[in-house]
Amino acid sequence: MREEIPKADFAVITGSGTFSINFPEDLRMDGVELIETGLTFETPYGESPALKLFSVGDKEVLTCRMHGWRKGVTRTSASKQLFWILKEARVKKILAEGGVGSINRLLDPGDIVIPCDFIDFTHRKDITIVGDHLLIMRQPICPQIHRELSASAQKHHEGRVFERGVYLVTEGPRFESPAEISMMSQWGADIVGQSLVPEVNLARDIGACYGGLYMVVNYAEGIVKDWSHKQLEDIFYQESQKIARILMDALILIPDLQTECGCLQFRKPTLLKE
Repeated sequence: MREEIPKADFAVITGSGTFSINFPEDLRMDGVELIETGLTFETPYGESPALKLFSVGDKEVLTCRMHGWRKGVTRTSASKQLFWILKEARVKKILAEGGVGSINRLLDPGDIVIPCDFIDFTHRKDITIVGDHLLIMRQPICPQIHRELSASAQKHHEGRVFERGVYLVTEGPRFESPAEISMMSQWGADIVGQSLVPEVNLARDIGACYGGLYMVVNYAEGIVKDWSHKQLEDIFYQESQKIARILMDALILIPDLQTECGCLQFRKPTLLKE
């Protein structure tokens, strides 16, 4: 376990979309250097998941596999461990990816959605680390990250890319019932998954910008037709290189400055003083 947390302006949180490869090594991209692997740290919330530190151009990047989820650790604890590390590393921009189910009947497996809003259907209420700011979620997704992820996805994905959408986050790890999906559809949700919360909240809490792209891997229950486990598996294993390339190309183009996106204006000092 390492004591000193390295400084990095950027972080990439990988999910099921890149689960079948080693990110970023398997991309074999020029200009990408793996600096250190297997980085774990003691945090106020327990031992952190393992992270890697790599550079691309002049940017140093911390990355964590599968959102830090692992057996024996609650998902909330894993998120808080990870984001405590990102806070200490002074990360400014966070990119994420994952697989989702389609609630919107116009979305098919293989489509990519880069959401701009979310609905929290989880029970995760302890969603702060710093905890001394009012977190305004009027603009939950950083427009700079959103723009570059959209452009990179359009470049590399031969299928459809949707630049807007509402991500409804459930507690997991189970999938939803048809009745739940029907209710979520009436709420205006387009996709359903389990990772955007609490990450989007914790990013704002530590003063970092956040954005992600999500591949539709199945129809949600009761939508269009029943999904198969084989189809889910095929997408996970066939699309990993593409998702990783989209993340890396976007990462290269995203500036580390937070002056133009306006995200920091939605993090205000709390009005509740002791």
